[in-house]
Amino acid sequence: MIVSREIIFFSLFVIFIITILFLDLGILNKKSHVVKFKEALIWSILWISLAIGFFILIKTHGDIIHGITDNAKLQHVVEKYSHPVKINFDDSFEKNISIYKSNLSLEYITGYFIEYALSVDNVFVMLLILISFGVQEKYFHRVLFWGILGAIIMRFIFIFLSSAIIQQFEWVLYIFGIFLVFTGIKMFITRKKEDKIDTKNHPVVRFASKYFPVFPRPVYKRFFLIKNKKLMFTPLFVVLLVIEFSDVIFAVDSVPAIFSVTKDPYIVFFSNIFAILGLRSLFFLVMNMFKYFHYLKDGLSILLTFIGVKMIIAQKPIHIEIDTAISLFIVLGILIFSILISVIFPPKKLIKI
Repeated sequence: MIVSREIIFFSLFVIFIITILFLDLGILNKKSHVVKFKEALIWSILWISLAIGFFILIKTHGDIIHGITDNAKLQHVVEKYSHPVKINFDDSFEKNISIYKSNLSLEYITGYFIEYALSVDNVFVMLLILISFGVQEKYFHRVLFWGILGAIIMRFIFIFLSSAIIQQFEWVLYIFGIFLVFTGIKMFITRKKEDKIDTKNHPVVRFASKYFPVFPRPVYKRFFLIKNKKLMFTPLFVVLLVIEFSDVIFAVDSVPAIFSVTKDPYIVFFSNIFAILGLRSLFFLVMNMFKYFHYLKDGLSILLTFIGVKMIIAQKPIHIEIDTAISLFIVLGILIFSILISVIFPPKKLIKI
C-alpha cells in the first residue's frame, strides 16, 4: 500500500511538472525572444514561490508522500530512508508524524538550497557553451528548456539508481563524501582560472560529427531539418547535447551533495527538480552579474567540502549526525557570506564573460 501511494503521489508530481514546462514553452514563451532582467526576475520569483509552496505542503501534509497512516508505517519509512529524526514510537501518532513532517520539510528545503546554489556554477558553464557556439541570445530560452527537460529525465534515473545502491551498499556514501571533498578543494584551487570551451575538439562535438548526420552550417531556429529527403541534426542540436553532457557532470557533484542531507530519493528528486526548474530564469537573471559575485565560487567550494565532510562523519564508526536545521543554517550562512564579501570587496578588475 505504501508503494502504491508513493507511485500515485510521484506520478501526480511529474504530471504537474510536465504541465508547467509545456505551458511555459508552448504558450507563454512560444515565440523566441531575448529574456530581459525584469522577465527573468518575475520567473525566478515564480519558481522560488513554487518551491516554497511545496515546502509548506511537505510540512503540513508530508505523510502523503509515503502514505503514512500509523506509527508502524512511520517507523518503516524512517528506518528505510534513515531519516535523521528522533522519534519515540511509543508516543502518539499525531505527535510523531508532526515531528517527522517538520524534519522532512527541512530536509527538502536544505536540499533545494544546496542544489540551487550549486546551479550557479552550472549556469556559468551553460553561458560559456552558448556564447562559445555563437548561439543568438533570443534562442537561449528554447535551448535551455529542452536541456532542462532532458536533465529532469537523467536526474530521475541517477537519483533512484543511487538510492537503490546506497540502500544495498551504504559504504558508497564514503565514496560520495570523499569525492565531494575532493571536488570542493579542486574548485577552490582553480576558482580564479578562466574557463574556456574548445568548440571544435569538445568530445560531444567530435562524437556527434562522427556518428550523426550534422548539417554543416548554423541553423539556430531548429534542432532538425530535412535535406534531400534525409533527416539531419542542426548545430543547435549539438549545442543541446553539449549542455546535457555538462549537466551529467554537474549532477555527479550535486546529487550526492543532497544525499548528505537526506537518503529519501523522493525528497532528493523533489528538491532537485524545483532547483532545475528555476535554472533557466536564474540563468537570465544572473548571466550579467557573475562578475560582481567573484567570491561566490569560493563559497561554493567551501559548501561542497562541508557537505562531503558531513557525509563522511555521519557514517560508522564515527557516526556524528549534524542536525538538519543546523545544516540548513550553515548552507545559507556560507552562501550569504560569500555574496556579502563580494559586494563589500568588489573586484579590482571585472571578469569578462
